[in-house]
Amino acid sequence: MGKRVVVLDYGSGNLRSAQRALERAGAEVEVTADARAGMAADGLVVPGVGAFGACMAGLREVGGDRLIGRRLAGGLPVLGICVGMQVLFGKGVEHGVTTEGCGEWPGTVESLSAPVLPHMGWNTVDAPQGSTLFAGVGGERFYFVHSYGVLRWELETAGPHFVPPLVTWSTHGTPFVAAVENGPLSATQFHPEKSGDAGAALLRNWLESLS
Repeated sequence: MGKRVVVLDYGSGNLRSAQRALERAGAEVEVTADARAGMAADGLVVPGVGAFGACMAGLREVGGDRLIGRRLAGGLPVLGICVGMQVLFGKGVEHGVTTEGCGEWPGTVESLSAPVLPHMGWNTVDAPQGSTLFAGVGGERFYFVHSYGVLRWELETAGPHFVPPLVTWSTHGTPFVAAVENGPLSATQFHPEKSGDAGAALLRNWLESLS
């Protein structure tokens, strides 16, 4: 039996391409906004394309923000992709408008400081030692399409038992957060489902990490 994964359908994201990529990686996939299915799954994938504000509005409309919070409170894995990663942060700023995010991590999603936007195409990433997602694919290139990103990692370390998240960086004009692994919560700014063999290997790594 493959791992059971729900791709959260909240009106934004490459749902079918994410579904197909996860199925090719060995998962049993359901695309739904149903919270019970989302809680029962081994893993929840939150895709996202377009504007931060529109994605947050769609997410709240189906209770996706609460579903993400409930899963994480129970230690249940969640994977955010592209804007699905961005909405996990504290806020997004687009065209002078600030939108509150899910707040799972502090930080601001803002415009990349680069001569050419969007950042579109293949780019390398700098993955830290001990990464589960990038095991075996640390030197590969991944496919990005975005004009906004997280330029500063703001989560403070705290206490003797605090396990710092593994933060992967990439650069387009300026460094930005390309991926995060933080206990049950993982996220990628790039699209693993569009990243060929490297993206497929990353999704397999994530699926294998699901308990």
